[in-house]
Amino acid sequence: MNVVAWIVQALLAVVFLFAGGSKLVLPLDAMTKQLPLPGWFLRSTGVVEVLGALGLVLPALLRIRPRLVIYAAAGLVAVMIGATTLTLKMGGGALAAIPAVVGLLALFVAYSRARLAEPGRSRLEPLRT
Repeated sequence: MNVVAWIVQALLAVVFLFAGGSKLVLPLDAMTKQLPLPGWFLRSTGVVEVLGALGLVLPALLRIRPRLVIYAAAGLVAVMIGATTLTLKMGGGALAAIPAVVGLLALFVAYSRARLAEPGRSRLEPLRT
């Protein structure tokens, strides 16, 4: 399960680095034409997504407060709940499945890392259901 969690973490980090990075680099005019949101909100969401992406992998890789991965994943779940809600309100319908699935994957990372971080568990010990 540890390997699966690492794979999902890495994939989510790439997704959020791309999504957040594009919100930080693209001109505000181009973004606000696609999304009816204020520019400051899009930029701050980009910062949160980039920091979340870094928080998914760096603490565990550097072995500096690896429990921060749980908090980063939980924060990204909150971002994806907002993205799913916004997509539904804009009439996205089936498009809302994309942020919903990404949010569920972030929830999986938060849950699996929390279970592996329980006292007395080896990091490589598989989860028991």
